Amino acid sequence: MSVPRPLFLVLTGLAALGLGVLLGDWQASYRAAWLCLLALPVGALPLAAGLDALAPERFAPLRPGLLRCLGLMPVAALLALPLTAALPTLSPFARGAPAPTPLADIWLTTPFLMARLGAALALWIWLCLRVARGQGPVALILGLHAVLATLVSVDLVTALDPRLGSSLLGLLMMVAWSGLALAAAILLTPSGGRPEAGLLPLTLLLAAWVALHFVQFLVVWSANLPAEVSWYLARGGLLGRGLSLAGAAVALLAAALTLRPGPWTTRAVAGLALAVHAAEMAWFVTPAPRGAFVVTVSDVLAGLGVATLAAGLARLPVLRPGRAPEERPA
Repeated sequence: MSVPRPLFLVLTGLAALGLGVLLGDWQASYRAAWLCLLALPVGALPLAAGLDALAPERFAPLRPGLLRCLGLMPVAALLALPLTAALPTLSPFARGAPAPTPLADIWLTTPFLMARLGAALALWIWLCLRVARGQGPVALILGLHAVLATLVSVDLVTALDPRLGSSLLGLLMMVAWSGLALAAAILLTPSGGRPEAGLLPLTLLLAAWVALHFVQFLVVWSANLPAEVSWYLARGGLLGRGLSLAGAAVALLAAALTLRPGPWTTRAVAGLALAVHAAEMAWFVTPAPRGAFVVTVSDVLAGLGVATLAAGLARLPVLRPGRAPEERPA
C-alpha cells in the first residue's frame, strides 16, 4: 500500500526537523528556514496587489505563481509555532539581558513579542486572501503590509542581534522577501507561460536590494560605530564575502539578460536569485548565536524539513485558501 504524497512529505519534513533537534543548534537554523518560507507569501503579497493594479495584462503570466505563493500563508503561520520554543534560546532579552529603554523592557518581553507575531500572521492571512480574490483597496493592503513587515523584521532579526540599529532593515527585508517570492513565481510559471515577463521587475528588485545593502554598509563604515561594525564582522569571513559577491553578480546578470530576455535564461537567473535570498536569511539570523556566518548540518536539515513539511501541509484542504474567481473551474 503506497503512502499518500502529502503524508510522505509531512513525515519526511518531521524526520529532518527531528534529526536537526537531536544534533542541537536547531533554533537559529529553524528560524532562518522559516523566514524563507514566510518570504514566499509575504513577498508575493505586494507584488500580486501592485502588479495587478499597474499592468494586469502584462504581468498576467506571473499571477498563477504568485497565487501559489500566497496560498502558503496559513502553512507559514502554522509552522511559526516552534519559534515559541526557540525564542528563549535566541533572544538576548529573553535570557535576561537589560533592555536599552523602559519601553523596550516591555516591548521585547516574550509574551508581548509572541502576541505581536500572532497578530501579524493573522493579518497577513487576511490580506493574502483579499489579494488572491482580487479585492482591494490596494493602498490599504500595501500600507498594512509595510507596517507588519517592519515590525516582524525588528522582532525576528534586529532583536536577535541588537548591535545593528538600522532604520533600513524593514525596507531591506521587504525587498528581499519580494525578490525571493518573485523568483519562486517565475520558476512556478508553467512551460509556455512567458516567465520572461517577470525578468524586469526581478531586476528592479535586485537593484534596489543591492542599493539598500550598500547604503546600510556605507553608513556603518563611514560612522565607524563599534557595535554595528561587530555585527558585520560576525557576518563576514569567506562565506559572507562570497554571498555578497554572488548577490552582486546575480543582479548584474539579471540586468544584462533584460537586453534579450528568454524563458530559460529568466528561469536560470530566478533560481540563482532564490538561492541568494534564501542564504541571506541565514546570513541575517544564524551569526547571532554562533558568532560567525557558517553553514552547519542543522541548517541543511532545517531547510529540507521546512520545505518538505510545508509542501505536504499545503496539500491539505484545510490549509488551502479559496482560489481566485478566475481560477475556479467553470
